[in-house]
Amino acid sequence: VYLVESGGGLVQPGGSLRLSCRAPRTITSVYAPATVGWYRQAPGKQRELVALITSDRITTYADSVKGRFTISRDNSRKTVYLQMNGLKPDDTGVYYCYLATSNLAASWGQGTQVSVPG
Repeated sequence: VYLVESGGGLVQPGGSLRLSCRAPRTITSVYAPATVGWYRQAPGKQRELVALITSDRITTYADSVKGRFTISRDNSRKTVYLQMNGLKPDDTGVYYCYLATSNLAASWGQGTQVSVPG
C-alpha cells in the first residue's frame, strides 16, 4: 500500500503539529477495515509505536504521548491524522505512517521529520 505523509516540521516546545497520511491508491473497501497509525524513530533509537486506530476507531497510544496526541481517521479520504499538542524535545524524530490488514503485510510511509529543539 502506497502511503503519503505530510505535516512534519520544526516547532518550538509546547507547540503543535498535525500529521496526515493518505493512501491515494487504495480503495476504500481495503482502507476502511485496516488498522492505521503512526510510529516514530529518534536518532540512535529503535522505531516505536506512537498511536494506532482500528477500523472500529479503538485507539492505542504510547504512554509518553497520552493526553497530548490524538489520532483520528477519515475513511472517505483514506487518511489518518495525528494531532500533536504540547510538543517536547523528546518527540523529535521521523514519524512513519503504518497500515495493516488481515490480508496484507504491513505497509509504511516514507516518513516525515518532526523537530522540537531542546
